[in-house]
Amino acid sequence: MQNLNKKMLNNKLIELLIELLKEVLSFQLTTDRLLSSYFHNNKRIGKYERYIIAETIYAVLRNYFKIIAVIFPDLKQHNEFNSIKFTNNDFLNIIGIVFLKILRINNEYFENITCIDFEKIQQLKFLDDICSRTEMPQWLINVLLSYYKEDDIIKLGVAMQQNAPLDLRVNLLKTNMDFVLEHLTKDNLLTQLTPYSPFGVRLFHKSSLAKNDLFVKGLIEVQDESSQLAGILLSPRRGETIVDFCAGSGGKALLISMLMHNTGRVYAFDTHEKRLDNLLPRLFRSGLSNIYPQLIATENDIKVKRLWGKIDRVFIDAPCSGLGTLRRNPDLKFRQNQFSIAELNIKQLSILTAASKLVKPRGYLVYATCSILYEENQEIVNKFLQQNPEFNIIPAAMVLKNINMKFIDENFLILLPHIHNTDGFFAVLLQKS
Repeated sequence: MQNLNKKMLNNKLIELLIELLKEVLSFQLTTDRLLSSYFHNNKRIGKYERYIIAETIYAVLRNYFKIIAVIFPDLKQHNEFNSIKFTNNDFLNIIGIVFLKILRINNEYFENITCIDFEKIQQLKFLDDICSRTEMPQWLINVLLSYYKEDDIIKLGVAMQQNAPLDLRVNLLKTNMDFVLEHLTKDNLLTQLTPYSPFGVRLFHKSSLAKNDLFVKGLIEVQDESSQLAGILLSPRRGETIVDFCAGSGGKALLISMLMHNTGRVYAFDTHEKRLDNLLPRLFRSGLSNIYPQLIATENDIKVKRLWGKIDRVFIDAPCSGLGTLRRNPDLKFRQNQFSIAELNIKQLSILTAASKLVKPRGYLVYATCSILYEENQEIVNKFLQQNPEFNIIPAAMVLKNINMKFIDENFLILLPHIHNTDGFFAVLLQKS
């Protein structure tokens, strides 16, 4: 923060922040989409202004319940985010709290700002109720209390408030780890090897990689270590036929193809054409030629049915609440609730059941989510196994025995930010008898 131009922090910027916060806290659009669209349409905004805007807004989302507890000390249900009506003065206080108490910007940068009482804000203290400490809404805490101790929820919540590192996957078919580390170091990027994935590199500072030679030439891809480990859990082999069932923009398909040494065939299924379109430039950069994107209407599309019983391995990155990614997407905690989770559960079991029909006898299936909720993970797996007794769990700890990591449950790959410094993640490997 010490390199900021003092002119950046002025009343005009404060007015802009208030307008953007009003939109963000209405939760009509995801925050990353809203900011991306705003910056795209307002190219006159400079680099440091964009930085301050993004950091301030994400700091508000990550520290929302603390801030509300400070601004509305008499509000008994301050965890009920959707019941609060903010005035412009409230937004000024929010911005002041973020600047001084969260981002800890030096006071010298406030010379030109007259609309915030910084002296008053400096005297404020945060409360320590569980919503404020975890930065989670009460409904989510109540759900987590059914299978976690309160101390563990607080540790999880504190970890979710931190900025996530940026993990990269090295394309070992084009390069090696030493080459990538050397070139990232030359680019003045602070890096280290990921602790668990053998082809992962971690960056500790945000950096745009779009024009980086390593990225342009397909030597690296952005992929959280949790997803890399899920690909290893699938254990793809050369020459197999594999389906990435909810492929999205193809990150898992690219990983699976690399592990297969660009042999066999990988079908990338998804119901969203735009997501699959995003796979094409990634596929071109990677140099891989065994991935076949397939647009499907539903999980029961004829393109799926024609492959029933013919697939060696299926990977299902199921649609989920995304609550394991709160470090990156803190607004998700305001977009989900008990009812949306229940709707997702129906879809998750339906997709798992449909995808399982692809698996040939003695074939394998991985079901994965970026959720921390049992309702989306273990409970879906248990329901599926009750209805499909021909499938059995292959313990994740056995498959990943060469990876030195703590397994919360040896049957499952369960990753949590306060334990593994990854996104919250769940995966299970099933085999058809």
